[in-house]
Amino acid sequence: MQPKDLVLDLYKSDVLLHRDEVKQFLHPELIIEWNSTKGFVQMDAEDVLNLSEELNRAYVRSKIRISHIIQEGNFVSVRYSHFVKTIENPREEMLLANFFVIWEVKDQKLYRGYQMSQFG
Repeated sequence: MQPKDLVLDLYKSDVLLHRDEVKQFLHPELIIEWNSTKGFVQMDAEDVLNLSEELNRAYVRSKIRISHIIQEGNFVSVRYSHFVKTIENPREEMLLANFFVIWEVKDQKLYRGYQMSQFG
């Protein structure tokens, strides 16, 4: 599997809402450096899995719309918008945030992530 295919599989609809599905993509030594509108956050694999659980509690659907994806060697750059549907209003799709991330893939898993986001 190419690194680009791994990243595309992660961002399929609703995957991010399911801890067990997300876990299969993560290298045990995963580190994400995330610059968000709230500041800098560094996350490990367990933090990402906890975030997945939080998303699952808050939203009934998750959809990623990728506008750009580029692979160079073991690195994949992705620009995307993350849309969700809330429990309170499952018919309305809401833009959660816009993201840009560079993933480094090692051993067919996401190993390092360098991410920036801005609320929609």
